Amino acid sequence: MNLVRRCARPMLAAVFVTGGVDALRHPGKRTEMAAPLVSKVADLTGLPEDPELMVRANGATMALAGLMLATGRMPRVASTLLAASLIPTTVVGHPFWSEQDPQARKAHQIQFSKNLSLLGGVLLAAVDTAGKPGLTWRARNAAHAARREARLATANAKLALS
Repeated sequence: MNLVRRCARPMLAAVFVTGGVDALRHPGKRTEMAAPLVSKVADLTGLPEDPELMVRANGATMALAGLMLATGRMPRVASTLLAASLIPTTVVGHPFWSEQDPQARKAHQIQFSKNLSLLGGVLLAAVDTAGKPGLTWRARNAAHAARREARLATANAKLALS
């Protein structure tokens, strides 16, 4: 792992670890804000309609995935989990579009933009292969090698028959 990744991953992960632990320990206000979304999601998916449980689960996901990213353990999986947990957190936590007070609206817009930036960071981390071939390249290369081997086998079989 190069120096940039070794430094950048823990820096990016820090906000998720601290925010996740805080959500686990003190779900309070987040529970009230999440209740409408949790109700909609519960109806669609069959998940429990318990906002406090969902806030704590989201917090646990952020904390654990943040630790995984910070330590370099399955960083692409960790980043994907962070992206998935950040989306509902941002939508529920910073609904600037429904805020009437100009000051509160501006504060929510800033936090929404910050979370959008974090989302961009974890998405970049999710596709970072650290210089190694990704799964897509490996699959294409394996298919190409299989086609080449099949052509060679066919040519060898034709030569053997003639």
